[in-house]
Amino acid sequence: MNAEQANKLITHPYMTEKTLGLIEKENKIIFIVHDDADKNSIKEAMKVLYNVDVDAVNTTRTIYGKKAFVKLKEEGAARDLATKLGLV
Repeated sequence: MNAEQANKLITHPYMTEKTLGLIEKENKIIFIVHDDADKNSIKEAMKVLYNVDVDAVNTTRTIYGKKAFVKLKEEGAARDLATKLGLV
């Protein structure tokens, strides 16, 4: 997967007060992803775009689109990534 494909797959980060709690407590960050994205492709896209190791991915469909709850392996990595993206 190249960066262009990864950008099409991961649309944008999703940020609310609840997601801020997930970043701090559970080392998870949430993204809105393309409707055709599967868990393995989301893991690969995260590695390509943000150079982070993903522990697990859970997805759900909402009125905002398909959300991916991405749990990162390294402790504090979600906070670092959120800061890098300008979310925190």
